Amino acid sequence: METLYTFMPLLLLIFIMYFLLIRPQKKREKQVNAMRSSIKVGDQIITIGGIYGTVVRLRDEQLVIQVGSDKTKLEITRWAVSKVITDEPMAARTPKTKKDAEPAKEETEEAQKKSKPKRLDKAKAEDAGAPVESVEESVIEPVEETVEGIEEEAKE
Repeated sequence: METLYTFMPLLLLIFIMYFLLIRPQKKREKQVNAMRSSIKVGDQIITIGGIYGTVVRLRDEQLVIQVGSDKTKLEITRWAVSKVITDEPMAARTPKTKKDAEPAKEETEEAQKKSKPKRLDKAKAEDAGAPVESVEESVIEPVEETVEGIEEEAKE
């Protein structure tokens, strides 16, 4: 009975490692293998090297992909595929919880505020009655003075 108690921590550690490390990795590996085996002609993919391409031809363990605007064809193995690109738009993807949805709304509002053109700020300032100096006026006056000064020096 004592030997069972001495081996209990070791058995518990092996049990925990199986559920925290080994099982999730096997599950992920099955998903990746399913993704790689479901590739068909016309799919857009990204390789593990970062190359974007469209599948042109399939063989057992090899794919021929077409890359770039000059339509270069590359032959790669199936295991070199990192992911298949989906054509699903970002708007169609819905967040899983309401907590995830709220920050997305805040981020879009902040982005809209930051992307306002400067002309709108100028128009608001004019509407408020604050004098706004035109960029053209501030640039034209010094240039005219400089030209007059050069003409006077040329006459002398």
